[in-house]
Amino acid sequence: MKRRDLLMASSGIAAATLFTKADSQAIAAMPAAPGSMVTLAANLKGYYVRPSGTVTHPAVVVIMEAFGLNAYVKSVCDRLAQAGYAALAPDFYHGDTFEYTNVPAAVAKLKTLSDDTVMAEFGKGLEFLAGRTEVKPGTVGTIGFCMGGRFVYLASATHADKLKAGVSFYGGGIAANPDPLGRKSLLDLTSAIKSPIMLMYGANDQSIAPDEHERIALSLSTNKKRYAINVFPDADHGFFSDRRDSYNPVASDESWAMTLAFFERHLS
Repeated sequence: MKRRDLLMASSGIAAATLFTKADSQAIAAMPAAPGSMVTLAANLKGYYVRPSGTVTHPAVVVIMEAFGLNAYVKSVCDRLAQAGYAALAPDFYHGDTFEYTNVPAAVAKLKTLSDDTVMAEFGKGLEFLAGRTEVKPGTVGTIGFCMGGRFVYLASATHADKLKAGVSFYGGGIAANPDPLGRKSLLDLTSAIKSPIMLMYGANDQSIAPDEHERIALSLSTNKKRYAINVFPDADHGFFSDRRDSYNPVASDESWAMTLAFFERHLS
């Protein structure tokens, strides 16, 4: 068996274990307090929602797609709150959103972002969560989609001491060679990652080639990190979102079960 095949098979076994756990221990939906926009810094806002009640909960920072902090991203936060997590989505676009049909404008906006600025603003989100009495200290994870999937990897390295788990959905540009959008590879930061990370991809995603999966797996394995890479057959880029034409309900449901099991294991 080739090294790439071995790495992918190993990560698939890890993912199957996670799915079995989530499938056999169904998580009942919890009531959530109404979500709202909150101030994270002088020029930075975010969407925040938490489970109802006075019990402390783990928290998850949700990193938006290239289309901005839209209704879909907020719905992910709401789902996390119903699963027992306080959820915060910082608005890295500062109010701008784009229709899913307007890919050129979304990509143009994405290209204006600075990795350093996004990580500084991500840090403001962490500070916000640290000041919330309903958030259990030391139990913060992150999840991101598309553009946000890449930032999950970057945040896992940049804020390694404050994050306990990361889930990256089809995050292009982590190890592209070269990246069509001109973004820097993040593999030189892999050694700084301390928390487990799980990466989700669609087998039909033309924007993230299989050899990028291989480079990521090799970097994580070489640096002896805890990780899983899951590739879903017949799934394309954006398969998780029911707001996109590429939505794949089977892959979406399975990856969500894996995500909740992953967070349950590493954040609870």
